[in-house]
Amino acid sequence: MGALFTGNPSLRHRIRSALHKMRKRVSSHLSQILLAVIAGVLAWSIAGGLVQDHTPFFAPIAAVIALNASGGERGVNAVRMLTGVFIGILAGEFALLITDRGAMAMAVGTGLAMIVAAAVKAERIVIGQAAGSAILTTIFIADGSPGLDRLVDALIGAGVALLFSQLLFPVRLVTMLRRIEEDALNEIARMLDDVGRSLKSEGGEADEQLVNRLGDLSRPMAQLSKARESSMTTIRTSTIRWGDPRPVLDEDEVIERLILLGESCLFLARTVTAMGAQERDELSPIVCDMAEALTILADDLSSREAREEAVERVLSAARGYGPGEPEDDPVTHATHLAVDMVATDIMVFAGIRFEDVEDVLLGELEDPTVPPPLQEPWLPWLRWRPGRPVIRFGRFRERD
Repeated sequence: MGALFTGNPSLRHRIRSALHKMRKRVSSHLSQILLAVIAGVLAWSIAGGLVQDHTPFFAPIAAVIALNASGGERGVNAVRMLTGVFIGILAGEFALLITDRGAMAMAVGTGLAMIVAAAVKAERIVIGQAAGSAILTTIFIADGSPGLDRLVDALIGAGVALLFSQLLFPVRLVTMLRRIEEDALNEIARMLDDVGRSLKSEGGEADEQLVNRLGDLSRPMAQLSKARESSMTTIRTSTIRWGDPRPVLDEDEVIERLILLGESCLFLARTVTAMGAQERDELSPIVCDMAEALTILADDLSSREAREEAVERVLSAARGYGPGEPEDDPVTHATHLAVDMVATDIMVFAGIRFEDVEDVLLGELEDPTVPPPLQEPWLPWLRWRPGRPVIRFGRFRERD
C-alpha cells in the first residue's frame, strides 16, 4: 500500500485534492452543524420541562430540520417545516382514530398527510416532512402522549430555530454570498481554462468544451440570483436590519458585476473558438491567464492582495494581446472586444472604478487602486466591523 502512494504522484495529488475539498466543505458547514446541535438539545430540554411524562422527540427534530437550510432561507424553512409537521401530526392522529393502529395506521396517516400537503400546494420538502411526521406519530403512539403534546413539541422546536436563525445568530450574509461567488468564479475559471487548453488541439474540441461547460455554468449563476433575493428577504426579517446593512448591499452589487463577468467570459469563449488555427495558438495562453486570474480571485474574496494579483494577471494578458486593427475581420474584431470586456469586468469586480478601467488598460494609469473589500460585523446585528473606528475612553481607536 505504501508503494502505491509513493510511486503514483497523480494518485497522491487526487487524494490530497479530495481531502482538501472535504475539509473545506466541512469547515463551511461546521458553524451550521454546531448551531443545529445546540438548538436540538435546547428544544429537547425546553419541551421536556414544559410537557411532562412524554418523550419530546418532535422538538429537536423540528429545530434541526428547520436550521438545515441555506443561511438566507432558515426562517422560511422553519415555517415550511412547521406546516409539514402540523399536517403530519393531524393526519397521524386521525389515522389512529379510524384504524387499529400498526401498519394500517401508518399507511393511512402517511398517505393522508401527503395528499393534504399536495392539496394546499405545499413544496416537496413540506410534503416529505408531513409524511415523516405522520409516520412518527403512528409508530410512537405507545408512549401515550396526546396529539396536542406533539404539536406543542413542534412549536417549541420551530420557535427555537426561529430564535437562533432570526434573532440571536442570523446568517453572516456577506460570508454566504462570497462563498457562492467563489463557486461561480471557480466554474467560470474551469470553463475558460478548458477552452484555452483545447485551443491548441485540432478539430472542434474547443467547441465541445464550451458546450459541455454551459450547463455547469448555469447552476452557479442561478444560485447567485437566488442568493440575491434571499439576502434582501433576510435583511428585512432578521436582526441584521438593526446593524449596518452596507456590506450586504455592496455585495449585492458585486453579484451583479459577477453575472456580467460570466456573460463576457462566455462571449470570449465563443469568439476564440471561431478563430483560425494560428490565432488559436496565440489566444490559448491569454485565455488560460484570464482563467488563472479568476482562480486567484476565488481563492480568497476577502483579500485585497488576491484582488491586486488578479488585476495584474489579467492586465498582463490583455495588454499582451494588444489592440485590434481597423482592417481586422469581424471575428478578430469581436475577439479583441471580448478580451477587453473580460479584463474590464474582472477589474471592476476586483473593485477598480469603471471610469478608471480604460486608462488602466491603455497604460495611462499604472498603479490602479484596488480598495479593500468591506468586512462583515462579527455579530450581524452590531454596527461595528473589523477595520472600523470605535470610541474607547473618549478617543477614536482603529480596529485592525
